[in-house]
Amino acid sequence: MQRRNFLAAIPLLMTLDLKDFGMDQLPISSNGYNWITFFRRDGKIWGEDLAKDMALYSKSGLHAYEPSIENATMLEKLIPEMKKNGIAMPSMYANSVLHDQSEVEKSIQNIMEIAEVAAPFGCKIFVTNPSPIDWNNPVNKSDAELRLQAESMNRLGKLLRQKGITLAYHTHDMELRAGAREIHHVLQNTDPKNVSFCFDTHWVYRGSDNSELAVFDILKMYGDRVIELHLRQSSNGIWDETFSARGDIDYSKFAQQLKNKKIKPHLVIEQCLEAKSPASMGVVEAHQKDLEAVKIIFDR
Repeated sequence: MQRRNFLAAIPLLMTLDLKDFGMDQLPISSNGYNWITFFRRDGKIWGEDLAKDMALYSKSGLHAYEPSIENATMLEKLIPEMKKNGIAMPSMYANSVLHDQSEVEKSIQNIMEIAEVAAPFGCKIFVTNPSPIDWNNPVNKSDAELRLQAESMNRLGKLLRQKGITLAYHTHDMELRAGAREIHHVLQNTDPKNVSFCFDTHWVYRGSDNSELAVFDILKMYGDRVIELHLRQSSNGIWDETFSARGDIDYSKFAQQLKNKKIKPHLVIEQCLEAKSPASMGVVEAHQKDLEAVKIIFDR
């Protein structure tokens, strides 16, 4: 009931369409994590003042944003600020726990509550990274846990389809351990109608011991499942400050292979910073450069 009251209070959201922003395809987005890392470098906290943050975001030239959301209440606070600044939300990101029987139902319920708020605002893709057993230590899921995870993702994707949203499976580096058994099991044992693939190219690169070959092999194997890309570049294994075609991953070649396969995924910039990343510009300038590069490389 609380969710319906929120939507009724902001009737413009009920009719939001990407065409409101002069766009017929999903606009290039940025994930919120980039901005978290830039703000952290400057001793600030992204998301502490949503009004100021979304106004700043709009200065980058980006017209769409992929936020990382923990619950529906968090999204309810964010959407009005995005609306004020003409920022669409074609996709969003949330973690989930889908391998643990005691957590699965609660996690699916939370995602569906978020989706109830997200769908009327034009969200088309719900990206989730099923959480590992341990974020900091290399603990692999058992076969039984991976079976449950794939089954749960399939069910979740079916539920989201009923709201007009596509579930996209995202990975970090840990899913590439042990012969990449986790990523392969999920994509081999879910229905493509229910579960698409958010291909985070650099996490595949890093999870495969910094292998560009692995990135292109995953594209060969699962290109037909790719609905979204998370884009990040590095040099000598260290995340760059801005996205570019040349670096550890040849994105010109990657973009050409997508074109050859007639794959046109939603593009999401995720050019994050880490300890040894360069520090030569502010967050707005960096994202302006990111956006320009992505448009050229992917012919958007």
